[in-house]
Amino acid sequence: MPKEETKLQRIFQLAKNPVHIRNIATSAHIHHGKTAFTDNLLAASGYMAAKYAGDLDKGMATWQHSDEQERLLTVDAANVSMVHDFGGKEYLINLIDTPGHVDFSGNVTRAMRAVDGTIVLVCASEGIMPQTETVLKQALRERVKPILFINKVDRMIKELKLSPEEMQKRFIKIFEDFNRLIEEIAEPEYKEKWKVSILDGSVAFGSARDNWGMSVPYMKQKGMTFKDIVKIYEMSEEDRNKWTWENAPLYKVILDAVIKHLPDPITAQKYRIPKIWPGDLESEFGKDLMNCNANGKLGFMITRITIDPISGKEISAGRLFSGKLRPGMEVYLNLGKQKQKIQQVLIYNGVRPEVLEEIPAGNVLAVSGISGFAGETITLEPEEPFRELKHIFEPVITKAIEPVRPMDLPKLVEVLKKVAKEDPSIKIQINEETGENLMSGMGELHLEIIENRIKTEKNVDIKTSAPIVVYRETVMKKSPEVMGKSPNKHNLFFFEIAPLEGPVYEAIKKGEIAEGRIKKKDEILWKKLSSLGLSNDEARQYKEVYKSCVFLDKTKGLIQISEVIGLIMDAFEQVVDSGPIVREPCMRLKVSLIDAKLHEDAIHRGPAQVYPAIRDAIKEGMAKATSVLFEPIQTHLIESPIEFMGEVTNLVSSKRGQLLNITQEGARVLIEGKIPVSEMIGWSSDLRSATEGRGVSSLMDQAFEKVPNEVQEKVIRQIRQRKGIKEAV
Repeated sequence: MPKEETKLQRIFQLAKNPVHIRNIATSAHIHHGKTAFTDNLLAASGYMAAKYAGDLDKGMATWQHSDEQERLLTVDAANVSMVHDFGGKEYLINLIDTPGHVDFSGNVTRAMRAVDGTIVLVCASEGIMPQTETVLKQALRERVKPILFINKVDRMIKELKLSPEEMQKRFIKIFEDFNRLIEEIAEPEYKEKWKVSILDGSVAFGSARDNWGMSVPYMKQKGMTFKDIVKIYEMSEEDRNKWTWENAPLYKVILDAVIKHLPDPITAQKYRIPKIWPGDLESEFGKDLMNCNANGKLGFMITRITIDPISGKEISAGRLFSGKLRPGMEVYLNLGKQKQKIQQVLIYNGVRPEVLEEIPAGNVLAVSGISGFAGETITLEPEEPFRELKHIFEPVITKAIEPVRPMDLPKLVEVLKKVAKEDPSIKIQINEETGENLMSGMGELHLEIIENRIKTEKNVDIKTSAPIVVYRETVMKKSPEVMGKSPNKHNLFFFEIAPLEGPVYEAIKKGEIAEGRIKKKDEILWKKLSSLGLSNDEARQYKEVYKSCVFLDKTKGLIQISEVIGLIMDAFEQVVDSGPIVREPCMRLKVSLIDAKLHEDAIHRGPAQVYPAIRDAIKEGMAKATSVLFEPIQTHLIESPIEFMGEVTNLVSSKRGQLLNITQEGARVLIEGKIPVSEMIGWSSDLRSATEGRGVSSLMDQAFEKVPNEVQEKVIRQIRQRKGIKEAV
């Protein structure tokens, strides 16, 4: 029997037993060595030659696009599966290698929904970095358990020349910083339970590039000390490679830790499902999800879509939480509200997808034949869908995009629709009337990569505008009661507009309050709002949470309101999508319907009457509540040689930036600065110029803050001019 077939058969057999499955991700700050690390695991499992693992030319198996090779960074999450022997038993490891660059953090968010555990890589010399904190937030938000791998130990020996004692001190500091983050970020129940430990092996260290790894239990078992680690760098490269594969193979230390410390799907789903699925846990579907029941109702969530470059077909990867998937099954898309048929069911054999006849619950897999979006819940009949995937950061940079040849416009529109599916953190707005297409992303690099792929992989020649910053509209105080009148004068609506309370806004941003229209009895939401200081009455008046804005129905005794409430919320969403000042999205609005006078005949209160009345009233209320523009602000950590400290601080100040903190570490300086995104176009090249190419910056946080009064009018005027809106607000 061919060796490849034997491997696939082993994967298929293990896929039937969830106790022997581990669904995991790798996550890290950029350039902390994840892809070389994943190569190493693949090589050990026989999926690539050991000598190519971590090699920039012949390795990096999960880099599927040429731009990843060129830029030496992971852009797309990549699925791989492998078999590992632990304690005389075989286990199936389904691993997702995720990007480290913050512009591609949407891929990390989506991957975390599919897995139960993550290996967080931290560079031994750089320690915890901003993106380490971001990926940990993304994992803990989805109740994904972390373990820690301290990578690039070779740098401590070869570059920093640390003694074994100094190395141990460095490891302890990283381990303590990591646990401090878990304590700060995790939910109360997991603050202590999920801390990592040097003694039990949930902390390991090594060099993915040099193919070795160790942990304290492993060293005790082998009778090794830190002095042995230093000695391996006194060997020739050939001898070192031989020694590491025989005595300290990275894959064994890491995958043993994965099996020992990260949960199987049956264990994980018991505590993950209540967090990621808002339905009734006592229902039949709820119990099947909680128990990872392969014989129960089908529950599959799409977390990533790729387009096959040859056939143009969509491949939907994701996690099967309950039931079984088979080719030919007719399934229901709960967000798309339609039935579709599965053509193929695929499991990963290394990096290659392989067709199988059936896959049961507990697996990370892919299907073809379905045309949906990341975040879609696939079932057999309509069910409560999984919670929406909440990204850590929002798109803040937009570019207008058009084809070089006007005849390519229909092709570009199709390509943009596919781009939106492949990367849901890219927001696409297609205006087929005006022919204007807008593409919004996390940063300049994000948009640059997508533009390049449209040209090279989708073969559409395009031109783009200069980057445009995405703003937000909101209000500063509570409005008096305002009235909206329908065009036929037969319906009146009375509203109050106010800024949304800070704790409620933060809870929505963190995903603790789910977005969407609220069902009649949502006890979980009411309890959450009460815990944030709202009265019981007000909590029950919540009817919708939409894009960090809320709609409340405070009317009393209006029988006909139930017939128009859907239309009222439609119009509320229209204003949130396009505010009154400059047609930018709104944020942090609390819109309360106080009263209404409705025509008794339904024909006189249709959409054509309700929509304009609601839009006019909310816009008038916003004007009376002092509507203002907010701009995106990013907090960056800038690392540079100490001699460029003056140049870096001047650069931050010249961009309307605010210096938050300056610390010195040896010959380097770390500068924390808060800078408006509108001033950061071309930031990378400006920083390179100021530091002779030796400064780097990483995004720590992002928020929207009020545009300063002295530039508010100017910014409004510029945006109105660009959008062709009449000057008067």
